[in-house]
Amino acid sequence: MTKHTQELTKQNLKFANTDKKKFNKSVIIGSVFATLIAITPFIFYTYEYVPESEIWETWLFTYKSGFYGDAQVGIWSILMKAVPVLLLFIWFFTCRHWWYHTLLVPIAMFTYQIIGALNDDMEYIDEFQLIHLIPVMVIVIPSIYLMRARLFNTVNTISKSTQELEDELTFRPKTIWGKIKQFF
Repeated sequence: MTKHTQELTKQNLKFANTDKKKFNKSVIIGSVFATLIAITPFIFYTYEYVPESEIWETWLFTYKSGFYGDAQVGIWSILMKAVPVLLLFIWFFTCRHWWYHTLLVPIAMFTYQIIGALNDDMEYIDEFQLIHLIPVMVIVIPSIYLMRARLFNTVNTISKSTQELEDELTFRPKTIWGKIKQFF
């Protein structure tokens, strides 16, 4: 083999190893997300292991149910909102479509409900949350409309497929921190 061929072979092996590492990392991350999705029913039903008393003491924390009167009911109401937020976050960080920012609206809604469920002094947990969601909706809805308008304007002027246009409009950071950072 010539020296040039040996160098090309080394480079090909280097790229093959890099691709294999990326594939392994992708499989591991995908397995973590799949496992989280698969165990969400178990996460939700953990409230059944909470005692039916006002105070629930564990080695990590002490939960005192003031408003609910029963720790099991309090944990149930929190988990009823936390499990959908977990699933929405997974969907948000793994979604490849241009409209994935619309998921911020239900994420904000469920987050507000969790805060309301944790606040023992509130009498009405799920009322008037739309007022608190208006700032999120004011940002998300126009930006989604502008992206949609840009997409359909491009479709009408260029002969690209919808998938090619969606891929062009999609910003895909490589890390979760990159996804979070793109909003600020």
